[in-house]
Amino acid sequence: MLDKQSIIEEMRAIIESGEGDILSEGRLLPERALVDFYGVGRRTIREALKELEDEGLLYRRQGMGTFIGASAPKVARMSSLTSNTSPQEINEVRLEIEPVLAKLAAMRATPSDIEQMKQFIVRGRKAQTGKQYERWDSAFHAKIAQTVRNELFRSVFELINGVRAEQKWLSAREQSWSQALTAELLDQHERIVAAIEERNPQAAEERMREHIHTANFRLSRADNGGFSVPN
Repeated sequence: MLDKQSIIEEMRAIIESGEGDILSEGRLLPERALVDFYGVGRRTIREALKELEDEGLLYRRQGMGTFIGASAPKVARMSSLTSNTSPQEINEVRLEIEPVLAKLAAMRATPSDIEQMKQFIVRGRKAQTGKQYERWDSAFHAKIAQTVRNELFRSVFELINGVRAEQKWLSAREQSWSQALTAELLDQHERIVAAIEERNPQAAEERMREHIHTANFRLSRADNGGFSVPN
């Protein structure tokens, strides 16, 4: 019988490959079927799904099932919003929202939350491509939003993240990827987590603001073949 961590690793590999007996039309099998498939208790399966959801690999909808991918924000005219939002506008909003989330996380994050943030940094350092880095960067920022435990704040964050997850934004960020820049961004992640762990809201807020400025500069240097990035 597999333990929880082994199940998580196997599920992660299946989700990333898009092939496996536990997948059907973009969804995972129901919890009961996963319990039977892995031969473990329902609690183990739920904990495994929760960790994968925190990583942004899947999302769950009550009465509908468990879907592959990050949860799409519940807003009307999402495609129109994406088409009419510039990188500059996104970063203006991020600079107002994410430093506040980091500040609140310094007051509310549990030791378990902080440990998971650290794990996302470790995995980010192992990234060999821009796509791999983006996955763990997104999981890190989503975890901070989650630790605030304010559904309205989290919904605003998910809206921003939904726009950033569109292909043209991903392409711009991936093209600007380099090992050196990734190391700098992850060092900033570590400083943010250190401030959160020290329960220093002001430092967490300031370090997140510095990080968003760095990410903004990164995007402004991206050359995406006609994808205009305002100065």
